[in-house]
This record gives sequence, C-alpha cells and structure tokens, in this order.
Amino acid sequence: MFKFLDLEPEYFGLDISDLSLKIAYLKKKGKFFNLNSWGETEIKSGIIQDGEIKNEDALIKEIKKALEKIKGKKLNIKNVIASLPEKKSFLEVIKMPKMDLEELKTAVFFEAENYIPLPIEKVYLDYQVVPSEDKDILKILIAAVPKTIVDSYFSCLRKAGLTIRALEIESQSIARALMGKEYASKSVIIVDFGKSVTSLIICHGGFINFTSSVNISSGYLTKIVADSLGIESKEAESLKIKYGLNKSTDKDAKKINDLIESSLVILKDQIRKYINYYQGHNKNGKIDEILLCGRGSNLSGLAEFLFYELKIPTKIANPWINILPKSLKEVPGLPYKESLGYTTALGLALKGLKEYD
Repeated sequence: MFKFLDLEPEYFGLDISDLSLKIAYLKKKGKFFNLNSWGETEIKSGIIQDGEIKNEDALIKEIKKALEKIKGKKLNIKNVIASLPEKKSFLEVIKMPKMDLEELKTAVFFEAENYIPLPIEKVYLDYQVVPSEDKDILKILIAAVPKTIVDSYFSCLRKAGLTIRALEIESQSIARALMGKEYASKSVIIVDFGKSVTSLIICHGGFINFTSSVNISSGYLTKIVADSLGIESKEAESLKIKYGLNKSTDKDAKKINDLIESSLVILKDQIRKYINYYQGHNKNGKIDEILLCGRGSNLSGLAEFLFYELKIPTKIANPWINILPKSLKEVPGLPYKESLGYTTALGLALKGLKEYD
C-alpha cells in the first residue's frame, strides 16, 4: 500500500552545550537514514555556564543564527528534540520489588525521593524500566532535572520560534546513538570527551545504568597547555592536536605530552573509581569495553593511553552505528572525526524517528 500522505511530524535534534549548538536532521531511507541537514555554531562563553542559561536573550539569538547556518538541505521544520545538560541532571538506577506497571507509576515517585538530592516538587521526574537479572526485582532508571533548568531551556526554544517535542538529558541521547545490536549483552563505559565537560556513561545491554561527569575535558587540556607555556588558546589547541600523547624525543613535543598526560591521569583515576563503584553494585559488573566519543576523543593516543592504564579494550565509537549501513562511518560533508562531536545531536534526531518505527 502506498503512503500518499505522511502526516507524522518530523523533528530535528538540537544539542545545546556551554560553548556550542549542534543540529542534526535525519530522514528515513529504506532500513537506514540520511543525514539531510546539520550544523554547528559556537556560542560565547558565559551565555551558558555549567549547563545553566545565564543570558536567555543571547541564547535565543544564537539558536536563530544556528538555524540559518545549516549545511546540506534547508531545514524547513520547527519541531525540535533538544538536550538538557548532564551536569544539572540526576540519573540513577534504583531497585524496587516486582509490581505491575500501574502500581509502579505511583511507587517510583515515592521511592525516588530517597535518592534525588532536591525536593521532589522542585524537579521534573521521569523513569524507565531497565532489564534485571533478578526476576523478583525491578531496575528503574530515574531521571530528574530541576524545574528551573528545564523551564529556562523550554522558554528559550519557544521564543526562538521552535515547537518542542521533548527535552532529553545528554547521556540518554548519546546511549541511543552508540548502543548498536552488538552491545545487547555487554557492559560498556562511554567517555564523551567534550570541550567543556567529560561525561561518563555506563550501559549494560544498551541501557544506561550509571552516569557522572568530570571537568577534565578537551578545553581543559588546551587551557593547561596555554597557561603552562604562556601562549594563546588558539596556539595551544594547535600544539595539543599536533603532538597529543605521541611519545617523541623532541623537547617541545615531550613537554606537551607530559602536560596532557598529567591531566589525563586524573581522568583515568575518575573512570576507574566509577567502574569500581558500578562493579561493586552489580553482579555482572565487568566492563567489556570503553567507547570514546565527542570531538576531544580525536586526541592522538587517547584510546591507547586509557587501554594501557585501565586494561580494558578501548576504541573510538561510531555515532553512525544506528543510522548508516555498517560499511559506512561518515557522510559527504561531515567527516567521521568531526561527526564524533555530533553524537548527542544524532541521538536526539534518532529519538524523533524511532518513536514512529
């Protein structure tokens, strides 16, 4: 039967972070999807700080600007699924006795009060049942975000002329983008090495079980190099990319290597701490793999460093795993290395499509 009229609404993904806006719009093509439209706009420091919008008027202008700078096909829709900041969110898996779904709707809100560090009336709360090895226990992923944060994001998007279908915490979008069928029985930790923050997301069987964030980010490494050498950020970024963690006898290269490595030791220790915590609270807590995403994961030698230090197989993730045929890892106009920074935006765009599959 032919579909002459398609009345299902279409949505694009908008990843909002402290320093940039990223847009992705996918269209169904057979069993897979096309990236029809995409774009990235840097925003001035201070408009958003640690996930909190400090200047709504300025952010509205930046969103409008981002919508005008689209690559690929012109974006003719106003329906959006946007991200909420990981740093201002709370996600945790809790355990509850087996009960029917109607009972759960009420019980989970009472139980969540024991875990959320804010009064329940001051947050928006959502939850998801995740697979459990124990048949008598329900594992529930609870997600909570302060109402003040959600309301400010909602207000900015609406004033920018957009129709909001959903707001979603970054880690949920990242997991949707990266958890392909091959991870159906594995435990992995996703390290989203971004410009302003690094998110750590532990997934089992494709479902989030734990999240946290640390300040050792790509931008932090650039600042360390700039401050130590007394140079501008732009030059420090170039040197960081040029030398990375590649061992060299060159004096300048070795100095950069040492600066970067000393900071990454702190990140490694944080990753190990959260892995130990997860393993201590889960029977089958062995981490099978570390997946790196975010533009910062392109740092030369990062995967090898984490593998050597943590003794866990580590690789750069594939943000196209649920979008393109397996043989493809990039699309014309958006190289693979660059697309790692679009992981959240692609996960948001997938949410808009998968709801109707």
